[in-house]
Amino acid sequence: MIILKFSDSAKPMSELGALVITPGVDALMRSKRLDPFHYFGRHMLGDWGDICDEDRQLNEEALISDYRLMSVYDVEPGLKLWIITEADRSVTTILLPEEY
Repeated sequence: MIILKFSDSAKPMSELGALVITPGVDALMRSKRLDPFHYFGRHMLGDWGDICDEDRQLNEEALISDYRLMSVYDVEPGLKLWIITEADRSVTTILLPEEY
């Protein structure tokens, strides 16, 4: 069970839509190599992970202007996880970069 605690400075986004997990992420979950919900929690709180400053700024603007949100997490050497919330906030997808 994952329990997220929110401080005054970290508040969850209210709309992330349906959660979709791709087959590659599902396989890593089943083999106990990955807990994507840890990273989903970070994404929910606006912790965009390992993205460049330009993409970080785009995400901050997207919170106001309803553009797509994207987080990138370096899980371990050779394993990255992407989380993308669509501009209309209807779907958030957790995927591996090669599944894009």
